[in-house]
Amino acid sequence: MAFYHRMGEIPHKRHTTFYKPNGGLYREQVMGTKGFSGIQSILYHHNPPTQVRETRKYADVRLEFVEQEDLKHQHFKTFDLKEGGDPVFGRQYLLGNSDVVLGVCAPTDPMNYFYRNADGDEVLFVHQGTGELQSIFGTLTYQPGDYLVIPIGTTYRIVPAEQSRFLVIESQNEIVPPKRYRNEHGQLLEHSPFCERDIRLPERLDTHVESGNFEVRVKRQSVVYSYFFDFHPFDVVGWDGYLYPYALSIHDFEPITGRVHQPPPVHQTFAGQNFVICSFVPRMYDYHPQSIPAPYFHSNVESDEVLYYVDGNFMSRKGVFEGSITLHPMGIPHGPHPGKIEASIGKTETKELAVMLDTFQPLRVTRQALQVEDEEYMASWLPPRE
Repeated sequence: MAFYHRMGEIPHKRHTTFYKPNGGLYREQVMGTKGFSGIQSILYHHNPPTQVRETRKYADVRLEFVEQEDLKHQHFKTFDLKEGGDPVFGRQYLLGNSDVVLGVCAPTDPMNYFYRNADGDEVLFVHQGTGELQSIFGTLTYQPGDYLVIPIGTTYRIVPAEQSRFLVIESQNEIVPPKRYRNEHGQLLEHSPFCERDIRLPERLDTHVESGNFEVRVKRQSVVYSYFFDFHPFDVVGWDGYLYPYALSIHDFEPITGRVHQPPPVHQTFAGQNFVICSFVPRMYDYHPQSIPAPYFHSNVESDEVLYYVDGNFMSRKGVFEGSITLHPMGIPHGPHPGKIEASIGKTETKELAVMLDTFQPLRVTRQALQVEDEEYMASWLPPRE
């Protein structure tokens, strides 16, 4: 989210001397995107961030995709996946392509290390639980309904205060608010369904000066490497700029409605390279006297549509549950289940809550996803048997 922020202590001018109370220099780090042409922040460390004691390969985390034998709609029941692992290595990936991967995580173990994704931005949607996103930029608390947006290269760890569950979206590029919501200066426009007041930034900057043995795991091109430091990686005394993690609650997304049914782009919340993220939230239905609130049948000609069901009664679907993920691939039409169109007529509101990922390159399914697939989903549009 590109607007200026600062935390902690920083010098009056960048790239100038900034001394510690004991007389030594703080170490300035410029962290930016697109070389020196994208958004950036400047951080001031107690220690040089390049001062690595040991490095080694930790793990190969390439996903195992399956070859699809047919083209069909699919339904995956993610609550049937076993909980476990920590907030990073407990992630269970279900779908992906060269632009983005999607998974879920219900961690039971703490992170005894720090993590950095060097491939792209991440969005963690908090389905359940509370806790903290701790990073070199400070601490940001999370709660159910939060989108946690973590920029590429951010060293962080997730510290749950209670059992948490996340929808995980990892990009190979940046994730930003849609361009049509922003003016030429980057400010969110009046017709945007959220504004800067809804954005929550790190709440406090805790500077760690302790020494010891600290591991930072860095993912680059689907391989994770361990870097060991003699000092705590959160040794930042201050920073300023436009690049930092932030939170946006789905409950602060203001739905756009109309006299007749509005198309899915009105729900768009974030944009990535060749994909968008949308929020379906409780809202008033259409108010034309002859409106049909349920969506019309539509063909995904150039996009794959993924829906993650969070809460409520999704008005166009049956047979889906909390934690369900549905995949409607490009090339074949989809729409309301039998009876849902008629049932929607005359209704005034919906209480549904869901996150949608639309990709403009085909998604592939992982072997792990097939373990929790509802194999009868494609047949759910057939009329009831007599």
